[in-house]
Amino acid sequence: MVAEEAGKPVLYDYWRSSASYRVRIALNLKGIPFDRVSVDLVAGAHRQAEHLAVNPQGLVPALQIDGMVLTQSLAIMEYLEETRAGHALLPSGPSARAHVRALSLAVACDIHPVSNLAVLARVDALAGAEARANWNRDNIANGLKAIEAMMVQADPEGRFCYGDAPTMADCTLIPQLYNATRWGVIFDHLPRITAVWCACTDVNGGAKPGHAAA
Repeated sequence: MVAEEAGKPVLYDYWRSSASYRVRIALNLKGIPFDRVSVDLVAGAHRQAEHLAVNPQGLVPALQIDGMVLTQSLAIMEYLEETRAGHALLPSGPSARAHVRALSLAVACDIHPVSNLAVLARVDALAGAEARANWNRDNIANGLKAIEAMMVQADPEGRFCYGDAPTMADCTLIPQLYNATRWGVIFDHLPRITAVWCACTDVNGGAKPGHAAA
């Protein structure tokens, strides 16, 4: 493992990993400087002994912090919220926190696992590249439709996923919207999700919400 320099956390991640992307957003919202160690998932670096010594699951992200290693993106964000001051990743009040956790879990436990690299590779092997693309687009589109309904039910007027400040839910949703854009999944017909995308990203200089960049 890489040594923590002066208490600076070390994030083991991959640039296209949406789970890692969540943690990077959270660390930056909290204003926590960190070093990064790239783990190339496409090259299979996550299955090598060096990375398995860091995270026995062979996944990213893994965050080396406070003399230990934490895994699972939502657990990492909860730890940051419990141990670090600065921007709040969870709102005050049990009902508000429950809504934010539910939105986060809807992405991390329902959409993401069915669209991860291993699952998509298996679909490709069984049915080909077109089936892989259709599988992923359908999964993302159906998941976002459900999340839109959850957001409308919990907080129809909020600027972000819940309320008027970004939370753990936004940290989790934005990487999934990056994946949607990458795969050509349109979501600009979902007004709450589109509003969050616009609040969190500079869409003026890039792709329109829910449209793949050229």
